[in-house]
Amino acid sequence: MNIIEKNNIDKNHLKKNLLDLLKEQFNIRLQLSSGKLKKTHLVKKNKKDIARIKTVLNKRINHTL
Repeated sequence: MNIIEKNNIDKNHLKKNLLDLLKEQFNIRLQLSSGKLKKTHLVKKNKKDIARIKTVLNKRINHTL
């Protein structure tokens, strides 16, 4: 999902997606530290997705002020 699509999603759905991504990030980090993670690119992808959602949420907060 790109940034334009994220701009059209409601706030509650974005927060749910953010929570899911944070849980996934936790699991990825556990797998990485234990040496079981084969797809190391997921660390970077997950981190960027979290940043994108946080950016959209912050834009909405600042825009409404």
